[in-house]
Amino acid sequence: MPHKHKATPKRVFINNVDSYSSRNIAKFLCKALLKVMDEDEEEEEAEGEEGHLNKAFQVVGTVSNLSDELPPHILEEYCHPGKGQLLSILMECQVIIYNISQDANQVEEASWAVKALHDQREDATSPKIFILISTVMTWANSIPLDPEDPELPFTDEIFYCRRAHPSFKKHIDLEKVVVKAGKSNREIFSTYVVASGLQYGMGEGIFHFFFKESWLGEVSKISIYGHGKNIIPTIHIIDLASVVQNVIQHQPRPYYLLAVDSSNNSMEELVKIIATVLGPGKTVKRPFEDVYLNPELTVTEIDSLQVNLRMEAVNVENLFSVHWHCEAGLVENVDLVVEEYRLSRGLLPLRVCILGPPAVGKTTLSSKICKHYKLHHITVRDTIYKAMAELEGIVKNPDPDAEEVAAEAQELLNILNESIDSEDISEEHLKVLRDKMTSNKCKNQGYVLDAFPSSYKQAEDLFEDEQDEVSEKFTPEFVLLLDATESFLIDRVVNLPEETIQDLGYEPEKFLSRMAIYRENMQDEKSVLNYFEELDVTPVLLEATNGEEPATSLLMHKIFTTLGPPRTYSPSPQEVEEEERRIAEEKMKKEAEERAVEARKEEEEARCRAARWEEWTQTSEEVRMLEELHMANLTDQMRSYLMKTIMPTLGMGLIECCRTQPAEPLDFLAEFLFRNNPHDHPLSSEDSSENPDLPSLLD
Repeated sequence: MPHKHKATPKRVFINNVDSYSSRNIAKFLCKALLKVMDEDEEEEEAEGEEGHLNKAFQVVGTVSNLSDELPPHILEEYCHPGKGQLLSILMECQVIIYNISQDANQVEEASWAVKALHDQREDATSPKIFILISTVMTWANSIPLDPEDPELPFTDEIFYCRRAHPSFKKHIDLEKVVVKAGKSNREIFSTYVVASGLQYGMGEGIFHFFFKESWLGEVSKISIYGHGKNIIPTIHIIDLASVVQNVIQHQPRPYYLLAVDSSNNSMEELVKIIATVLGPGKTVKRPFEDVYLNPELTVTEIDSLQVNLRMEAVNVENLFSVHWHCEAGLVENVDLVVEEYRLSRGLLPLRVCILGPPAVGKTTLSSKICKHYKLHHITVRDTIYKAMAELEGIVKNPDPDAEEVAAEAQELLNILNESIDSEDISEEHLKVLRDKMTSNKCKNQGYVLDAFPSSYKQAEDLFEDEQDEVSEKFTPEFVLLLDATESFLIDRVVNLPEETIQDLGYEPEKFLSRMAIYRENMQDEKSVLNYFEELDVTPVLLEATNGEEPATSLLMHKIFTTLGPPRTYSPSPQEVEEEERRIAEEKMKKEAEERAVEARKEEEEARCRAARWEEWTQTSEEVRMLEELHMANLTDQMRSYLMKTIMPTLGMGLIECCRTQPAEPLDFLAEFLFRNNPHDHPLSSEDSSENPDLPSLLD
């Protein structure tokens, strides 16, 4: 059996492995491969064959917060371990990397770690390498090598002459501690300091503010703080990781290395190239003090942006065969860096084309999509009008150094003025539209192309160049076909305001003509849908409904599901606060309106109750008066009846009772009244018949 060489991956510890710099270094190291060969394969290698490849490193590290799912480039992660646990973790690793280039709070922990490892070096089961990734800010106040030659660069060979920026004194002190710790016994514990330039690439670190401001396109000019002439030592994060990998694998004798590219670009050059490729293309210089008003930059980053150093990485160049990713720097590789920035942060443009018959609601739908995804709404008419306004500005305020530009602008403006009312789309119209779609704003966020193109020929003319090649950088990624029945469309037009009908050209004859042209174009053997299908863009059919809210919500849900989540920055804390404030204000406004409606309702009910009460009161008064009148009438009748009929008989009975003096007066009186009943009297009978309500004496 052939003997297999032992080539197990090295266990590497990296602090803050969830931060921008350490994360990208970890990703790079995890991709590094180590060749593993047996004896037979060694002979094959001599003949040009390659051996098996295994991973060279296993990365573990500390994080600020534990993730729900472990990243693929991390074997283990630890959140705020104690010193005892941390030392145990470090002792299990062959390589310990402490990155203090971005987080000054890690200086104290790194200092403790290198001292603890130095004290425990005799107990280690295998040799250890300690790498400190520091920053060129420990050189920021260095005295120029030759006052008469300010362009003479600093090199890592004279690192002992470096002087740190006042805010980076702790960094340079730690560098000295690391260098000293590695001098005791380099065979079992070797230490290195890698002084990194300002890092860029793979989503950006310190330069992210300028990338973000350019990408958002919310300002017309990107700010350059200060004079901008200071030279910024930089390095792509992948090149920094490559230097670290070379240190691990080759363990060079020099223990201090500069990690900078060969660019030596000024701050002004860096900001201008970012603004040109990603943003508005214009910059403005502001007092450097204004940078402190920027909440997105830390004090450490602000200090770093003021550095002015020309540097050359002599040791890296002489000792390693680094496969440079961006050796010439950010300015020379800006297209690559911008593409990395977009991919790393998921800021890919979303390009959508919406087609459909006239009056189907394409513009309304486009506006909703643009609002949700923060895209740019493009219509042929609006684009041409805006272009004409810009051309007029160029013509009225010509640049003395660019007379040809003003002449070309005047010529194009004349052509657009002549063809503005034409239904046909000219080459000049297509040029203006193409310029809009390929502008930085549309390349950054994306666009919604509303109701264009309408035919196969227009699509060809718009998206293909002179060599009949389609540019995938601005062709639609999604095509939405919004359709509806003719009865629905006609009904919708009929209910539009007259002013809107005239503005959109929806008069009956014009509308029916445009409808017929649209249907005819869609039924052509080569329609605009066929063009997109040839580009492997399958149109998504959407059915317009009567516009009720549930149906609209359902339609938008289908669109959002098709297009996916927004590809833009998450709202900033200020934007979140403003949105919460807006929602709270809308809620308060809605509650106030509801209270007002409720108050009006209660007021109306109270008014109705008052009216009903008044009605009831009036009715009750009338009834009471009638009852009183009736009772008064009855009282008069009763009094008359008693006086005429009852009282005479009762009086005679009482007189008789007084005369006779019976033993039982009541019984005597009752007997008297019974014998002398008034109803037997003719007059009393007559009175009783005329007044039936009068009770009889017996009752």
